[in-house]
Amino acid sequence: MDRREIAALLAYIGRLDPRTIRTDQGEARDQLAQWYELLGDVPLSTPQGWDARIAARQHIRLSPYQILPADIARPWESYRRDRLHRHTDPPPSVDPDDQAAWTAELARTRRAVATGSAPPAQYRQIASCRVDPDLEARLREVGSCIPPDARVALARYRPTRAAREAAVAQGQPDALSVRCGWCQAQVGEPCRRRRIGPDDGARGTAPRATPHPSRLDLAAARQVQQPAMA
Repeated sequence: MDRREIAALLAYIGRLDPRTIRTDQGEARDQLAQWYELLGDVPLSTPQGWDARIAARQHIRLSPYQILPADIARPWESYRRDRLHRHTDPPPSVDPDDQAAWTAELARTRRAVATGSAPPAQYRQIASCRVDPDLEARLREVGSCIPPDARVALARYRPTRAAREAAVAQGQPDALSVRCGWCQAQVGEPCRRRRIGPDDGARGTAPRATPHPSRLDLAAARQVQQPAMA
């Protein structure tokens, strides 16, 4: 803020809290010089949501103490830190072999983000959950994000999933959609083969390529119930 903006801020604060008003010309000049010295690098407002008047009004509304320059500077520093934490430093557009130009553009971008002149550059996956329309149409067309050839090639490495997909494609019940009452496998998990020791205690478990028959029966019964309820 320059001196005119500091004076405008003090006039705004004086309307909200008359305790800050200085009627003596010398005291008003000293107050203006003090606030300018402490808040000269803090902008009055930015296009990205910062406004010193909002910070001042918030302090006056919540605190019984007279406002000080630090009550404007602290929210500004928090604002800067938050923006830099959300900034992902996209690669500069200059030649990466030109280290001086690369560093200068990187610093210039960070400064613009920190001062509120530019929005933080965030990863698209984090900033938005929208799916590209072309990709969404393609997924509806093929039915899966995994190409059919790749799915066939992966089947030998994922026998349980391959068997599940084949059963669903043939209209059979999806056994992994219910909890197994025999091995206690949760929904989505494959059944496990229990090894019993001489003391009738379980010594270990190993995943099964096929679900237990009782789990298949339970899934079939639920598949029959759902159309009936519908």
